[in-house]
Amino acid sequence: MPGFSGYEHLFVGEDPLAIGRHVRVLETINFHAGRCWPLEAALWDIFGKVCGQPVATLFGGSVERIPAYASCGESKPPGERAESALALREEGFRAIKIRIDRQRIEEGIKTVEAVREAVGDSMEIMADLNQAWRMPGDISRGTDVAEAWWVARRLRDLDVFWLEEPLPLADSSGLSSLRKGTGMRVAGGEMARTTGELLACLEADALDVYQPDVVLAVGMMRSRMIAELAMERGRLFTPHTWTNGLGLLANLHVAAGVGGGPYLEFPYDPPGWTPERRDFMLAEPLKIDADGCLAVPDRPGLGVVLDEDALRSLDAGSV
Repeated sequence: MPGFSGYEHLFVGEDPLAIGRHVRVLETINFHAGRCWPLEAALWDIFGKVCGQPVATLFGGSVERIPAYASCGESKPPGERAESALALREEGFRAIKIRIDRQRIEEGIKTVEAVREAVGDSMEIMADLNQAWRMPGDISRGTDVAEAWWVARRLRDLDVFWLEEPLPLADSSGLSSLRKGTGMRVAGGEMARTTGELLACLEADALDVYQPDVVLAVGMMRSRMIAELAMERGRLFTPHTWTNGLGLLANLHVAAGVGGGPYLEFPYDPPGWTPERRDFMLAEPLKIDADGCLAVPDRPGLGVVLDEDALRSLDAGSV
């Protein structure tokens, strides 16, 4: 948690079950420093263990498992991506997300076309333009509204389930007009900095799918609130996950607690992105079941079982 060092005194000696208090403190740290929401996930793990219940049960216990979509992180040529989609389908996935490089949009659309031709209607396809945030130092031009409309129409014709982050999250009016004008389902909110940003999207009816990552965006308790508000309006709650097994478990518990879906993001793009690499700190990497679903662990808390040897190796600098 970059930026957390120096704020430990705000928590040491406090009741770990007073999570409402801790969330308010974390929001002040989030404003001045980094995204320190993994601490809230750890507190909910404690809370669940004290109660003897999975966190998903404490958050509502709506479902016990959620279908996972394979979230592909690498850029691959159309033919290679189509082959990987068929392999993912054989593993049990019924949905796949393809990232489209904003500098190579036409190639990205051709990749989606190739995957659709390969899988037919046996898999849902999502597409991600990643326009809501930038990596440090990236000041390149993003897509404008006209370009986003063009992309949305092309992807709509390929029966894409949602278009993710076609515009910056702050452009709520642009997002709203895009989803209403093109008929393309629009997703976003994964890296929202404040709850207010997501509430503004709800007010503007800017998104069809709300995706706050509970360990990167606004935490677990606030994400639950956003989920309930979104679902009351007939919108979807499908949290983003792009951290590791601990983050994936935290998102799974919140989504399962409120009955989110219809899919949960599962970072997976072998051979580069694998559960073993993503979940190295866990005794057993998280994997989908035979039906392509990720099940909520039945152990109390987040259901985490750590690989202590791997953590010791990390501390020693060998991982």
